[in-house]
Amino acid sequence: MPAYNADLEKFAGFDAQVVGISVDSVPSHIAWQKKDIGMLNYPLCSDFYPHGEVAKKFGVLRTGDPIPGINERSVFVIDKEGTIAFAKVYPLDKQPDNEDCFEVLRKL
Repeated sequence: MPAYNADLEKFAGFDAQVVGISVDSVPSHIAWQKKDIGMLNYPLCSDFYPHGEVAKKFGVLRTGDPIPGINERSVFVIDKEGTIAFAKVYPLDKQPDNEDCFEVLRKL
């Protein structure tokens, strides 16, 4: 997530808005940023209650091992008409490459 933060100007150059979302609570998001990754300069939304409803709708709520009940590590690019232009699930231990998004944004 810090990689997105570092590239916010580049995303803005594509007229794109970065938004993060997870099933964790808002206080958990704040604590995680303060203690682990640094404060983010883009919205980090909570899909806490009802638990994982947004993740379920996007098909990325993990139901099996390991760690059921969390989001899959995934990236979606949604165009201005609200259509999903790109969707990819990544391994939990791998940080998505921003270039995946930039490639899609160049085409939009």
